[in-house]
Amino acid sequence: MAVAARKKSGSEKLIFRVRPRLLTLLGDQLIKDANLAVFELVKNAYDADATVCAVTLEHPTDQSKATITVEDDGVGMDEETLRDVWMMIATDFRALQRQGDKRTKKFNRFPLGEKGLGRLSAHKLGRSIRLITRRRGGEELVLDFDWDKIESADDLESAGVELESRDPETFKGNQHGTCFEITRLRETWSRGQARRLHRAVNSLCSPFRGPEDFEVLLSIPGHEEWLQNLFSAEDANKCALYHVRGSFEGKTGTFDYTFTPPPGSSKQLTKRPEKGIKVDLQKKGDDGETKRRGYVPLDLSQHNIGKVSFDFWLFDRDPAVLRDVTDDVKGLKDYLDENGGIRIYRDGIRVYDFGEPGNDWLNLDIRRVNTPTARTSNNQILGALRLDATKSGDLREKTNREGFIENEAFEDFRAAVISMLTQIEAEKTKDQRRLREVLGKGTGKRVFEKLAEVREVLERKGKDVLAEVEPKLKAAEKEMEIYRDQLLHAAVPGLTIGMMLHGAEKILDELRAATSRGASAERIKELVDRLYRAMRPVTNLLKNPGSAKTSAAVLIKEAIFSAEIRLKRHNIELINGLDRNCPDFKVKGSKQMLVASITNLIDNSIHWLETKNPKQKYLYIGTTYDIEEGPAIVVGDNGPGFGKDDPDDLIAAFFTRRAGGMGLGLYIVSEVMRVSNGRIAFPSKGDIDLPDQIDGAVVALQFLETE
Repeated sequence: MAVAARKKSGSEKLIFRVRPRLLTLLGDQLIKDANLAVFELVKNAYDADATVCAVTLEHPTDQSKATITVEDDGVGMDEETLRDVWMMIATDFRALQRQGDKRTKKFNRFPLGEKGLGRLSAHKLGRSIRLITRRRGGEELVLDFDWDKIESADDLESAGVELESRDPETFKGNQHGTCFEITRLRETWSRGQARRLHRAVNSLCSPFRGPEDFEVLLSIPGHEEWLQNLFSAEDANKCALYHVRGSFEGKTGTFDYTFTPPPGSSKQLTKRPEKGIKVDLQKKGDDGETKRRGYVPLDLSQHNIGKVSFDFWLFDRDPAVLRDVTDDVKGLKDYLDENGGIRIYRDGIRVYDFGEPGNDWLNLDIRRVNTPTARTSNNQILGALRLDATKSGDLREKTNREGFIENEAFEDFRAAVISMLTQIEAEKTKDQRRLREVLGKGTGKRVFEKLAEVREVLERKGKDVLAEVEPKLKAAEKEMEIYRDQLLHAAVPGLTIGMMLHGAEKILDELRAATSRGASAERIKELVDRLYRAMRPVTNLLKNPGSAKTSAAVLIKEAIFSAEIRLKRHNIELINGLDRNCPDFKVKGSKQMLVASITNLIDNSIHWLETKNPKQKYLYIGTTYDIEEGPAIVVGDNGPGFGKDDPDDLIAAFFTRRAGGMGLGLYIVSEVMRVSNGRIAFPSKGDIDLPDQIDGAVVALQFLETE
C-alpha cells in the first residue's frame, strides 16, 4: 500500500511531443502530387478574396534554378493572423467560419479551407519557401522556411522561423495580397507535367458557372510553346452531340435534353430538344432478410445536401462522327481521355479530385464494360455537378483533399447522380441508334428482315440471280435461326432464374421458420410442395427449348406462381384476369421461354411500382381479343408508365431507364414473341378493356396464329 501511495504522489502528466519531421510527413502524405499542391495554394487565394491568382513556373527543366511562384491579390495577412492562424497547424479558423456561415467581406465567398492543413502543400513542391504577405496599408511581412533545417531540429520549439517586417517591395503602393516563392524544387517539370498543371489550375473554377470574380493564370517563361494548342473545354463542348442541363433534390430530378446531329447527318436527322424530363431517384437497397440487392426510392432530403444542378456534355467517339464534328480528332480524343468524367463544384470552385484520371468515382467505366452500347464511360462525358456550400454540409471533404468522406450522405448523392445519368442515357440511346442507321452502322433492322429485303432486290434484278444464290441464302438463314433460338434460350434463363431462385429462397426461409416453431405436418408438407413447384420452372428453363401447344391460361398460372411470393413481399395486389372470365386461347411456342417472358414483364412492373410507390400497388395479368390481328396476354400496372418513349426504343437492345439494368429484357421478350409467331405491343389507354386501377405501363404479348 505504501509503495502504491509513493507512486501516486510522484505521478506526472505526460504530453505528446512532436518532431518537426511530422510536418514533412503531413506534407508528403496528405498531398498526392505537385498539381494538387499548387491547387491547394490557389484555393487559399480564393479564400483570401483574391480576384487573380498567378502561377509562374520558371526554369522548369533545371532543378537547381527552377522556381514556382503563386501570387494573389487577396486581403493578405497581418502579424497576428500569421502567428495565430497561418502558423497554427490544424487550426479551426476556417472551420469555424464555415460553421457560422461567415463569408468573405468583398465577394461573399464561403471558405473552401476547413482542416488547417492546406498550407503544408507548399512543402510538397520545394525545400525553400518564402512567404510574402501584406494587408492593405500595412507593412510587408516575410517568412523564410528552410525545410532541411526545420526537419533536423529536435522539436518544434527549436524549429522557429524568423518574421521580417519591411517596407513593401512585392506589394507596393496600395497593393496587397500573398505570394509564395518556392525554390529547390523536389522535381523537374516536363512539358506533359506542365500541361497537366495547366489543366489542374484551370479546372478550379467551373467551366459552366464558375465565379466570375476569380481567375487563375499560369505562365512558363521561355516555354510558352508548352501551353500552346491546348484543346479547351469550350472547344470540346462544341463537338458534343448531346447536352443536358438539370437538377435534383429530395426524391426527384428534372433535366432538359438536346441532341444536335453532326453536320454531315443534319439532312437526315433533326435537332431533338426535350424539356422537363422528370426522374424518380433510386438507390440500391436490402430486403433485410436475404440481403438481395434491389432498387428502392431515394430521398436526399434526409441529408444536408441541398439542390444539385448540373451540366453534362456527352460525346460520340465513333471515328466517322469525330471527323464530322472537328478537324482536330486527336486533340478532342486526347482532351476527353485526360479531362473526361464528372466533376463536382461547390460555390463554383472545384472539389478535388472528382473527374481526375484514375478516379472513377461513379464507376462509369465498369458500367460501360457491363453494358457497352447503352452506358457512358468517363472519356465520353464532360460533366459538372454544382453544390451550394452552405447547404451541402453533409458532403465533407477528406483530409487528403481527394474527394468526400464516403458516408451515407455521399453514397446517396452518388446514387442520385447515377439515377439521373441512367435516364439521360436512355434519351441518348434513342438518338444514337438513329445516328447509327444514318451512318449505315447497324440499321436497327432485324437480320431476317434484311434477308427479305435482299431477296426482293435480287428478284428485281432477275429470277435467275435469285435462284442461283437462294440455296446459300436459305442455308445461312437456317444457321441464323439456330443461333437465334439457342441464344434466346441462353439469355432468358439468365434474366429469370435469379428471380425464381430468390422466390425459392423465401420459401426455404419460411420452411425453416415453420419447422423451428413446431408447425403441423400438413403445413410443412404444403411448404415442401411449394418449394418443389417453385424449382420446376428453373429446371424447365435449362432444358432445350421446344415448340409445343399450350394455353394462355396455363402460361399465366405458371408465371403467377413463380412471382406470387415476390408480389406479396412488395405488397402488390394481383388482379387476375382469369378470375374475371378472360378468354383463353391456344398458343404454339416454347412454354419455358413464354413463361419466362411473362415473368420478366412482372419483374419490370414490380420494379417500377416500387419506384413510384403509390398508396396501393396493382398488377394485372389477363388476356384480350381487343387488339386486331390476334389475341394477347396482357400485363399492366399502376406504376409510372412508359412516358413518351417510342415502342421501337422500348424493345431496342440496351435501351433502359432502369438503374442497374442492361436494357435486354424487353428486347429478348420481343425476340421470343417473334420466334413464337407473335409480337410485343404497347396498347394505349382505351385500346383494351382493363380494370380502372391499371393506369401505368401496359404490355401485350400478341399471338398472330392461334388454335
